[in-house]
Amino acid sequence: MVSQRLRLSCVLMFLMQNMTKLPSYQNYTGDRLNFGLAAEQAKSEGYKVEMVIVGDDCALPPPRGIAGRRGLAGTVLVHKVAGAAAACGLPLADVAAEAKRASEMVGTMGVALSVCTLPGQVTSDRLGPEKMELGLGIHGEPGAAVADLQPVDVVVSHVLKEILSPETNYVPITRGSRVVLLINGLGATPLMELMIIAGKAVPGLQLEHGLAVDRVYTGSFMTSLDMAGFSISVMKADQAILDRLDAPTKAPNWPVGAEGNRPPAKIPVPLPPSHSIQSDKTLSRPEKLSPQGHILEGAIEAAATEVVNLRDNLNEWDSKVGDGDCGSTMFRGAVAILEDVKKYYPLNDPAETINEIGSSIGRVMGGTSGILYSIFCKAAYAKLKENAESVVTALHWADALEAAITAVSKYGGASAGYRTLLDALIPALSALKERLNAGDDPVDAFIISAEAASAGAESTKHMQAQAGRSTYVPGDILASVPDPGAMAAAVWYRAAALAVKEKYNTA
Repeated sequence: MVSQRLRLSCVLMFLMQNMTKLPSYQNYTGDRLNFGLAAEQAKSEGYKVEMVIVGDDCALPPPRGIAGRRGLAGTVLVHKVAGAAAACGLPLADVAAEAKRASEMVGTMGVALSVCTLPGQVTSDRLGPEKMELGLGIHGEPGAAVADLQPVDVVVSHVLKEILSPETNYVPITRGSRVVLLINGLGATPLMELMIIAGKAVPGLQLEHGLAVDRVYTGSFMTSLDMAGFSISVMKADQAILDRLDAPTKAPNWPVGAEGNRPPAKIPVPLPPSHSIQSDKTLSRPEKLSPQGHILEGAIEAAATEVVNLRDNLNEWDSKVGDGDCGSTMFRGAVAILEDVKKYYPLNDPAETINEIGSSIGRVMGGTSGILYSIFCKAAYAKLKENAESVVTALHWADALEAAITAVSKYGGASAGYRTLLDALIPALSALKERLNAGDDPVDAFIISAEAASAGAESTKHMQAQAGRSTYVPGDILASVPDPGAMAAAVWYRAAALAVKEKYNTA
């Protein structure tokens, strides 16, 4: 519902303003990737960052692939626990541990009585009159099921059974447990109606499920624009959790504690200065390139040119297994790189050059590919910056590639065999490190690793997709084409390796 650039800006602001605290966020692909990119950027500028992904959705069965459970209003309780832990002065790792533990204790399910209105768009009519939607997310996406309107006590009873189901075992709550209850409005539900829901949920938890309800929070904590409806979150509680939830806070909409202290209307949040060493100067192309700079320029131009030439093939493959725009998306990034390399890239500084490539990609590509490659470049940049030597060796490049692959896997959720770009890059890294460790000539090692990348990309024809839109495509269709993202990665990697070999041979 917000642009990628706006979302990333908000995430960066959050990270920079809370560098001693913890970013925890909902398990949506866009959130994972944008928070991942922001975390890598923050780490590259010297900030310490830990992350916790909250997936408290209890409406759907365990999913296939890496999508996982969505993050819903239970995230608010996790935020409160993490914030209270940070306010006590705990080390960042301890704050992260408490937040992760809290995220494993909470389950949520939502019910919608209307569809939210996205700004500038006509409101969807998918939910007809006298209907309700069960198990929805927070972005207006469809729920798990549509049903006839039912009395509130019937709906609440159903939601509680789904959250506490022993079959899915999403939350470790059994009879006799102490729990916290959060009744959350989705944007257009009056507080009085939320109180009615709470009035049905508390005895339901006590009598039907044998639970002790220690706290009840009622209000609009995580909304979905103007959607009419509610969600119920149930969190297993112990004294440590309760202490964190009861800790005083200046958050304006957190329920007022027993002391009756009201938070101020405005909370000033100072922005700490950036640690970036480039904050006070503009990068540009050197007047004279070093031998290393010439080789790097040739590799960049060759890689980007091959991606430009591959646009139509990528789009054709993607039309069968995705949304048909992989080639166009990659094309935009490659064109931007070809334009910027002549003006802005400090080619004598490989680390800063990789960082600038990420900036070019992030500016024009968009979509999942854009954010993944931005993360890739940011992680590689951070690894290369650790090198104190003036010349970047083949081993340094291998370490940077490994760091980039690790970051993409961490934030995107994919690994080898998931039918993604990693199925080209992981074999390339393995072959590269093997040949370098065996003492091969670095140029030959890169050529061999490029062949491994191409073979890995071709092998995706035989893989069942576990990430992205291809997850929903039948296997017989997948078997007819390779993964477009893997093919794109193999092509630019091979072109770069060949360009390096050519430059060395003519040097």
